[in-house]
Amino acid sequence: MSKQATEMLKGVLEGIVLAILSVRPAYGYEITARLRDQGFADIAEGTIYALLVRVEQRDLVDVEKVPSEKGPPRKVYTLNARGQDQLNEFWRNWSFLADRIERLHEGEK
Repeated sequence: MSKQATEMLKGVLEGIVLAILSVRPAYGYEITARLRDQGFADIAEGTIYALLVRVEQRDLVDVEKVPSEKGPPRKVYTLNARGQDQLNEFWRNWSFLADRIERLHEGEK
């Protein structure tokens, strides 16, 4: 991924993770795996874990510790109502920005 793409992704990663959690609850590694399945191969697990700490501190997710077959309990993150509101705002902003950027792009042709 180019440096420009990496910088752009940093700005929208929280919204992407909230969107993943809107489908179903998940733990950190599972979120990273879903991102990689979507083509975001360069995202480090540490980046996702740091983001999850931030969204938990901002009360956008509910967290439940569930037993793990391979070690300590896992933290499973579930999008809560406040997180859903944040995700809805993200999609409104995304639609606005994508529309304006597309207009600029079309004007360049």
